[in-house]
Amino acid sequence: MDAEFNGTYITLGGFVDVDKYGYIYFVILLILYIIILCTNCTLICLIWIHRNLHEPMYIFIAALSINSVLFSTVIYPKLLIDVLSQKQTISYSACLFQYFLYNSVGVSDFLLLSAMAYDRYVSICKPLHYPTIMGKRTVIVLLTLAWFLPALQLGVGVVIIPQQKICKFTSEGFWCNNTIHRLYCAKSNFFTIFVLFVMITIVVLPMMFILFTYMNIFKITFHSSVEVRKKAMETCLPHLIILICWSCLGAFVAMTDQMQSNLPKGVLLVITFQMIVLTPLLNPVIYGVKMREIWMHIKRLFC
Repeated sequence: MDAEFNGTYITLGGFVDVDKYGYIYFVILLILYIIILCTNCTLICLIWIHRNLHEPMYIFIAALSINSVLFSTVIYPKLLIDVLSQKQTISYSACLFQYFLYNSVGVSDFLLLSAMAYDRYVSICKPLHYPTIMGKRTVIVLLTLAWFLPALQLGVGVVIIPQQKICKFTSEGFWCNNTIHRLYCAKSNFFTIFVLFVMITIVVLPMMFILFTYMNIFKITFHSSVEVRKKAMETCLPHLIILICWSCLGAFVAMTDQMQSNLPKGVLLVITFQMIVLTPLLNPVIYGVKMREIWMHIKRLFC
């Protein structure tokens, strides 16, 4: 590659035996992408159509499914093109855009889970004030913050990143994720502080808020009747499962991003496969099965 090409394009070096198994990868990825789109869009449509699902909890579930569709659309179409290409490359500007969407959608899920935790807290701990507190305006404000706050903060980061000098033009990943920082010659102290600030405000603080709300929920339900405890478990358990899975997967991916250059490509392929499959499918599968009202509509739809 000439110098001008190297300066414009990033090579994605994480792919394994694309020449041998490219068509197999393509078929598997296409099937998974269709399943993810169908399951999440079905959940969104059910919540949109049925008026008994027009409640804050279900609206936040639909928002999570919208994020899953966006997350998959950021990843899968480019992967489908790459597995059939001789060279897996992406332009630097497109790489920055993919990095921005990938992170902003992923981080947005933590804020949506925080909004859901607040909704459950008000519903269980302050049931008489629930209609007043969780009105239409509150839901709109929470959705706006969940979607636009990460986009705003990460947008600033994308503006800062191009100011740094690139020394490498090959990424170890399959798309432009956090390993993009390894392409630069030196880490900027300002950018490091900025990333730390973003992590605290839109990941750490929401997680602490979720833990605080659930501690209060469990404390109140522990001294309540069996009926209240049962209702709390029915509505809170799916949320907790999603939260635990997301947190574990996010921590695991963050650690592998740091060790990515030392991991074999086969191991990296398995980790990546789990991430792009489990993350978008968690929401429709768990909420579709565990939430009684949604499950009833799904059974009516297919039976």
